[in-house]
Amino acid sequence: MNALTFSHDDEVAAIARGLFERTLPKAAWTHRAHFAAAIWILMRRPELEAEAVLPRTIRAYNESTGVANTADGGYHETITLASIRAARAHIAACESDEPFRVCNVLMGSSLGTSDWPLRYWSRAVLFSREARKAWVDPDLHGLPW
Repeated sequence: MNALTFSHDDEVAAIARGLFERTLPKAAWTHRAHFAAAIWILMRRPELEAEAVLPRTIRAYNESTGVANTADGGYHETITLASIRAARAHIAACESDEPFRVCNVLMGSSLGTSDWPLRYWSRAVLFSREARKAWVDPDLHGLPW
């Protein structure tokens, strides 16, 4: 296994726990970790309602690691909600009930790079203050899920 694939659900759970407990090292909060946390919540804690819990958890985590949530930096609502939609679609399409396997499939897909939203949003729209603060519909192509 390479460093970007997960070999067990415990690895995915550790990322989610670290995010919630604000103990995840800042360097570990990567594109891969964002999807791992979303998939773990959607699959293992669906009662938490990811669209409500992840935004406030990410904001709190950012603050705990010294990242300010401002109009120009930190938490990004449109990317977070799009990522949750993408994760939910991969869970539905994947024939596994193991989060680590779903994460590996997702990261092996076209969503595996952090620039994936730029296929759907122009840079100007995606990185606008409006998109950082609230959901903004894609301006290039509709999301496939």
